[in-house]
Amino acid sequence: MNRIAVLGSTGSIGTRTLQVARHLGNRVEVVALAAGHNTTLLSRQIGEFHPRLYHSLNPYAVESAESRSASLLDIVSDEEVDTVVIATSGNVGLEPTLLALRNGKTVLLSNKEVLVMAGELVMAASRESGAHLLPVDSEHSALWQCLRGESGGVGRLLLTASGGPFHRYSVEQLASITPADALAHPVWSMGQKITIDSATLMNKGLEVIEAHWLFDTPFESIDIVVHPDCIVHSLVEFVDGTVKAQLSQPDMALPIQYALSYPDRMQGFLPPLSWDKIRTLTFEPVDDKKFPCLRLAREAGKAGMTFPAVLCGADEVAVDLFLHGSIRFTDIASIVHGAIEAHQPVANPDLAQIIEADDWARRFAASHHAHTQFTSTSHAETSQEIE
Repeated sequence: MNRIAVLGSTGSIGTRTLQVARHLGNRVEVVALAAGHNTTLLSRQIGEFHPRLYHSLNPYAVESAESRSASLLDIVSDEEVDTVVIATSGNVGLEPTLLALRNGKTVLLSNKEVLVMAGELVMAASRESGAHLLPVDSEHSALWQCLRGESGGVGRLLLTASGGPFHRYSVEQLASITPADALAHPVWSMGQKITIDSATLMNKGLEVIEAHWLFDTPFESIDIVVHPDCIVHSLVEFVDGTVKAQLSQPDMALPIQYALSYPDRMQGFLPPLSWDKIRTLTFEPVDDKKFPCLRLAREAGKAGMTFPAVLCGADEVAVDLFLHGSIRFTDIASIVHGAIEAHQPVANPDLAQIIEADDWARRFAASHHAHTQFTSTSHAETSQEIE
């Protein structure tokens, strides 16, 4: 019996996790649920799974019956919790992830910002306690599966990208994209923030940083390849020229179930790939000049210090501004670039300094979005490396 706490239970990953929990039956017990303001759905989840603990930003609106309200930190340190699923977004998952690992809990990580902002702290907490940190992203789960059983000899990690809805757009076309256009992802059904990040390819840049920490791999050995079919979820190239790939339906239930049932594989509830219908698998190079967010993320990861926290904070505000019609699609990268250029980094930051850098970036992005010096930044300028 794997006793789990799901943080972010009403979001896309959280609801899919609970669907997998239903499928796994008595192998999984949901002992805690945490959500934000969606008290209606949280109440339904509590009524179905009967967790002992729950968390909500509006607890008085939750129909909880016998469940008890608790803080996120109380939930992740509870002795009855074996596994914590971090399915939140933004910096909300930072402190719970660190505390869960320090308490020896297995952590299933979906929240990208946790490793991007505080990778060194998170991996140190995992090493020191011996707690497992298991990826739930489809790309990192694919890499994990390809690397299991291998003792070395890795040449490159190749993360696949769908290319998003604008892969073949010109630079001029990118400037006229609307929020409705950007939210129409051709394959995946995700939350608004990650969908926009997928359209700008910021998502892939964040995944490069995550892969660096999860698999202790230099940035120079992590590449992106566009794969519009979304069947191959990542590849590992070994030094002898062999390449291993993980293929499956593009559905988050698969990496979630793999992590929940690890080290076993269990019967799934999705249909297998229809090999008679797969005629070709297409791969193309990525254009990080047209999509500078990818370049910005990679350079922030290489620079380290508090640059990745600034990257995340500025991007979150910029995406929100775009969704509300305040800026153009191409201004997202410009605002992030402006924040990175203005930031005074802190070396070897602790958690408080990481959160402060994130807060600073949010304030900077919110107050500077209307300045033409940022919204007029060209793609070439935005692609400059971080010094």
